[in-house]
Amino acid sequence: MSLSSHRALLLAAGAALTVLGCRGDRSQGADASGAAGDVGGTVVIASSSEADLLLPPLVETIDGKKAIDLLFDQLARIGPELNTIGDRGFTPQLAERWTWAPDSLSIAFHLNPKARWHDGVPVRAGDVRFTYALYTDPTVGSPHAPNVADIDSVTVRDSLTAVFWFKRRFPEQFFQAVYQMSIVPEHLLAGEPRASLRTSRFARQPVGSGRFRFARWVPGQTLELVADTANYRGRPKLDRVMWAIAPDYTAATTKLFAGEADFFETMRPEQLPELARNASLKAVPRPALETGFLQFNLRDPKARTRPNAIFGDRAVRRALTMAIDRQSLVRSVFDSLAYPSLGPLVRAQASADTTLPQIPFDLAAARATLDSTGWRDADGDGVREKDGRRLSFSLLAPTSSRNRMRLAVLIQEQLKQAGVEVRLEPLEFATFMTRLNQREFDAVMGTFGWDPSPGVIRQAWSGDAARAKGGGNYGFYVNPAFDAEVDSAIVEANPETSKAHYRRAYEIIIADAPAVWIYELRQIAAAHKRIQLAGVRADAWWAGIDDWSIPADQRIPRDRIGLRGAPAAAPAMPGTGTTASVAGTPGGR
Repeated sequence: MSLSSHRALLLAAGAALTVLGCRGDRSQGADASGAAGDVGGTVVIASSSEADLLLPPLVETIDGKKAIDLLFDQLARIGPELNTIGDRGFTPQLAERWTWAPDSLSIAFHLNPKARWHDGVPVRAGDVRFTYALYTDPTVGSPHAPNVADIDSVTVRDSLTAVFWFKRRFPEQFFQAVYQMSIVPEHLLAGEPRASLRTSRFARQPVGSGRFRFARWVPGQTLELVADTANYRGRPKLDRVMWAIAPDYTAATTKLFAGEADFFETMRPEQLPELARNASLKAVPRPALETGFLQFNLRDPKARTRPNAIFGDRAVRRALTMAIDRQSLVRSVFDSLAYPSLGPLVRAQASADTTLPQIPFDLAAARATLDSTGWRDADGDGVREKDGRRLSFSLLAPTSSRNRMRLAVLIQEQLKQAGVEVRLEPLEFATFMTRLNQREFDAVMGTFGWDPSPGVIRQAWSGDAARAKGGGNYGFYVNPAFDAEVDSAIVEANPETSKAHYRRAYEIIIADAPAVWIYELRQIAAAHKRIQLAGVRADAWWAGIDDWSIPADQRIPRDRIGLRGAPAAAPAMPGTGTTASVAGTPGGR
């Protein structure tokens, strides 16, 4: 399919996306399940990767977030417009209402007295306070801790009232309190040692409060959620949501085209013609908040107190960036389904600025800069050296991501032209994540799923995130000037002044080149035409799954047999919080 044909398909399906985005949030009340004819059926989602964990404070992968967003409720839910300023557009979930203090330094959340955990225990204000404690405890090491850094504390006024106290007034106070944390049950987690929560039983067999409850997780095969039919917000329309986990991308899309799955979130350009020919499927273009980049480790992975012998030099990082033609990479791998990245941000965010200065592709300038820093090819073997060390490094890429694997190969070829040797190190995803978390890498093909607030940049690039246990700044980029601009942007009440601070922060980090910002995705999902979609948001296409439906006469019987013949386990039952399923293993993008 040509580039123009890809664009035509995007435009043709755009109207459908507009309709989806305009549907109201029907997540509240006993009527949320809709008419009786809308209730029932199973949606199977094909996936080439799986969740890492199902414990909200520790989830690091987008696959894990998809599941926890259905299993656990937040205090309030962001609206389809993704407003992050004040509380406009937010709708109640666990909190049925909230009250701002006159000085705006605290917000009291009044919980719905009908809210229950899936084991039948009432949700209480103590659960909210406990959740905040987990997210911010260094022993837990939540990668999301920087996202709630401006909350001073959470107190309990009474059993149904939790009060958030803030260090200062800033526009996204409400957003930080409700969007960044999914509330977890204190009565099931208080007895777990915080240092070992990642390996707890709960992290594989969770008990939440959402409209779906955990049923089973068979690693490498399936993750299954079932309707919480007595949920305080009303049962979801679907009976079940299942992720059919395939070993790779091709196997996942084969399930879709063979009718074994109903939805797949990311189609590739070469598959769009087959999608257009398939009478049972429809294209669902969707905005995406995902970027991909080549990240450098600025510390020596074997001695973190020392700078990296190659990437510790800012001039070398800038030279490597100049040697990479990002435009050609994006065209080669994504065709029209991605943009060259602007930096550590996405175009959908309020702070986005397409005029940000970039380090340009300039191979001659890259070579000259490397010469000036002492990296020269003295022996004529095509690889530069300095002080007896070759300009050579390993590049990690997860085998579960075909796009990142292809990009790694192309980057290897491009850097070779500058006299740089790149040793590709493809890794199974669990091993990839272990190496990332332990900071044991030279460079890595990374991705980041952004939320609507540009302030989430602190999670991946702030100095605090570099130093904290479990922090998401894997490459140890630290620049106090960058941190100060981001902090100022977050607390600034004037939108234009805030945007100016963000712009300066972006200029600093782009110039420092701790990563080569490569792509920002434009996504096309595929769905079976019998699935009535709702609530497809830019930050989370899965946000409205509880309102997806299948007409009664179009439902396909789905048995309860695992994809490779494994017997299914019974759903979790009130009072137990357990299933017969096998403990999962890390997975995901």
